[in-house]
Amino acid sequence: MIDFSANMASLMLPDGRSVRGPICCEDDIRRVIGQVADAYGFRGFLVLAVPDTGCNSLEANAIMTTYPVEFLKGYDSAGLINGSPVIQRLRRSTIPFTYDAHQLARRRADGKGDAAICVFEQAGMPRGIYLPVHDAGGHRAAIAFGGDRPVVSNDEMQELNLWAGILFSKLVEVRERDRRGSGSLSRREVECLRWAAAGKTTSEMARILALSEYTVNHYLNRATRKLDSVNRVQTVAKAMRAGLIN
Repeated sequence: MIDFSANMASLMLPDGRSVRGPICCEDDIRRVIGQVADAYGFRGFLVLAVPDTGCNSLEANAIMTTYPVEFLKGYDSAGLINGSPVIQRLRRSTIPFTYDAHQLARRRADGKGDAAICVFEQAGMPRGIYLPVHDAGGHRAAIAFGGDRPVVSNDEMQELNLWAGILFSKLVEVRERDRRGSGSLSRREVECLRWAAAGKTTSEMARILALSEYTVNHYLNRATRKLDSVNRVQTVAKAMRAGLIN
């Protein structure tokens, strides 16, 4: 049995390091998942809300990721989500599993196997692992790690599953706390709003802040919800009136 209540500070990464620093916000969680990805030899990670049947966008369900924005856009533009064996498996099972883009391509019944291989190969992530997780309400999600390293061992899968369970629980906890204190903006949300107020586009903000466009949009959308606004312009205006940005 895997103990998801374990303390992260007591867990060791494969290189002998342990997680350092407080885990107080989504940026901290992003940092730690990134450390886990690096320590196990992956190129990046994706925290994904399992898409409902009929959903056509992987990007819209990405909660947090370091995958290239080109990967998410390429995946969606090729229409790969509906016939994905991975998404189908995540909808019906909570057991961790590895993936190989070439093997999965042969299991697609929609004739898009070559397109799927192309998207994963171009991102340098032909192999990886999916670790199903869920919140207290039973909403399904998964943490994926992708790269070109060899297939993970059973021991590595158990270790990664432990990390995924703990980190997702922490993410849910942080988001619930933020929701309850919806009037406060995080440092990243304030930064994005400041650049938005300066007239920067999402792509420009992504380059300035060294984030993906998806992540910038995530922070801006979260700030919009917190300030009870209907669009980015109104959010910036409310933040300025409240003295949150200048």
